[in-house]
Amino acid sequence: MSEPSITISERAARRIAELLRGEPGDALFRVSVEGGGCSGFQYRFDLVSERAPDDLLIEHDGARVVVDPVSLELVQGSEIDFEDELIGAQFKVKNPNVTASCGCGTSFSI
Repeated sequence: MSEPSITISERAARRIAELLRGEPGDALFRVSVEGGGCSGFQYRFDLVSERAPDDLLIEHDGARVVVDPVSLELVQGSEIDFEDELIGAQFKVKNPNVTASCGCGTSFSI
């Protein structure tokens, strides 16, 4: 099997694993892309209880992340990271496909 087309940083894996431990059952962390935001697309992060048959599943140090095929095309080659700073904590997607993004870093265009 080839390497996953999305990687998860150690910080993100630790935070995702923490979140999943607090959820009932076999929870998963879903990363998706939807239309919206000031640049055209925005990332969405959700805790879900099941995966679709065509989802990509990435497992790393207790983190279980799923991505649907449409979103996968837009985040191919990305790294999911987690930043915890004085101004706040958030997941960040380091996406090599992005051609422009907004000032707040939550929306992008390709």
